Amino acid sequence: MAFVISSDCISCGACSDSCPVGAISQGDSQYVIDADSCIDCGSCAGNCPVGAISAGE
Repeated sequence: MAFVISSDCISCGACSDSCPVGAISQGDSQYVIDADSCIDCGSCAGNCPVGAISAGE
């Protein structure tokens, strides 16, 4: 299951810069992860300064 970004996102872009497959982009109000492109590596979660990214269910 792809990682997901919660509403705690502060739109800093750290996750997008760390994604090796470019699965993260700026959405309307926060960054979003394209579930079809996500390879479940966790790089984004490790780089989020506010802990807004977790493994999806």
